[in-house]
Amino acid sequence: MRVVIKVGTSTLAHATGKLNIKRTGELCKTLSDLKNAGHEVILVSSGAIGMGVGKLGLQTKPTDIPTKQAAAAVGQCELMYAYDKLFAEYNHTVAQILLTGADFTAEDRHQNFNNTITRLLQLGALPVINENDTIATEEIKVGDNDTLSALVAVSVKADLLIILSDVNGLYSADPRKNANATLIHAVHGIDENTLRLAGDAGSALGTGGMKTKLSSAKLCNANGVDMVIANGENPDILYAIVNAEQGEYTRFFA
Repeated sequence: MRVVIKVGTSTLAHATGKLNIKRTGELCKTLSDLKNAGHEVILVSSGAIGMGVGKLGLQTKPTDIPTKQAAAAVGQCELMYAYDKLFAEYNHTVAQILLTGADFTAEDRHQNFNNTITRLLQLGALPVINENDTIATEEIKVGDNDTLSALVAVSVKADLLIILSDVNGLYSADPRKNANATLIHAVHGIDENTLRLAGDAGSALGTGGMKTKLSSAKLCNANGVDMVIANGENPDILYAIVNAEQGEYTRFFA
């Protein structure tokens, strides 16, 4: 199975922006085990700006573009250093790919991306993808890594996209406000009623929210790719998802 796994800032970092060492270590261990089982794994990782905020000692996530780009430049180094070190413990080699929106819309650049990632998978490497926040302007930005992960999943013809977030999945109502909200385990087709279930905000250090996740699911499903939203608090849930076992997550069926 070819699986794209997107991890959000809330999964990788503490509220301070500093790396959540325990959880990131568990994530890398689980992804390594999935690769050992024969699956092709592609990681779309947020966290560069958030980690840059922590590394630079900033009190909050910056709002101006130059500071965001500076934080991304610092944080991306931290992020890849952590991944390289953690995956090396399980004898897996990581490869960094930084993309912008133009890499999906320009035919030659899109083909170059597909050629590179196909060869990396053939060579047994684990691609780690992020948006190139240090150079992307509004005109060429994808905007958030939920959307980026969906574009990647469709481009590489993945079997499944898994988005790890700070929620268990899609609920019948906002679980933070409504104690009677129930988790929806399976969605067959995203309509207006489904879209109305989305809230507005992501985490303080992240850029996504349920709206972007539902848009990503719609894009994936329209192109024959299943998508899952699950909580990244316990990376072991990836085993149940990949093996199509029951669990606390939402699966959107193509």
